[in-house]
Amino acid sequence: GPAGIVEIRSVRVGVVAIRAVHTGFFLAMNRRGRLYGSKEFSPNCKFTERIEENGYNTYASLRWRHRGRPMFLSLNSKGRPQRGGKTRRQHLSTHFLPILVS
Repeated sequence: GPAGIVEIRSVRVGVVAIRAVHTGFFLAMNRRGRLYGSKEFSPNCKFTERIEENGYNTYASLRWRHRGRPMFLSLNSKGRPQRGGKTRRQHLSTHFLPILVS
C-alpha cells in the first residue's frame, strides 16, 4: 500500500536520500547499523546507491561502516530491517529494484 512507497532523491552523484512518501520521514542508519525514521535530513540519511551486476540496487550508509565494511539497507524475509553490521553486498536481502509509481 501507500505506506511502502518511498522517494529516492539524488543528493550528489552516487548518493541518495530515501524518504517515505506517506510520513515524510527520511530513512536513516545510526552508528550501530540500526535503521530508523528521521524527521530532519541529516548525514545519517545519506546512502550510496550502486547498481549491481544483476541489475538490482544496493544502498549502503555513507557515514557509517562496521569493522571497515559497508553497512547495507537490508530487509529480512518478514520485511523487517536487519542490522547493517550483518549485511553483505552479495546478500539478496540487500538487493532492491526501484520502480516508478505514478
